[in-house]
Amino acid sequence: MQRNNPSELRTSWPSWADFLRRLGLENLAAWALEAAGPLTVLGAQALYLGAPLLRPAFSDAQVGALAHLLEDDEETRAFAAFLREEGKA
Repeated sequence: MQRNNPSELRTSWPSWADFLRRLGLENLAAWALEAAGPLTVLGAQALYLGAPLLRPAFSDAQVGALAHLLEDDEETRAFAAFLREEGKA
């Protein structure tokens, strides 16, 4: 999967946050991202391995963006903070 720069990957954050907010999971997701720490890398690897199974529901770009987010600790913390800020709005 292709790697993009972080600003391009962050363009999908509002849609992810809206999806989580509709389900009432934005705070749980932020907590899980913060609590998982180094385990998020395993989640990213699972996404890469499971990408063919996820294709009917998600594009390769979406799966790649989420996997990249989980691989990068700084991006993971930034998205968790984004979710918490969006939850306040």
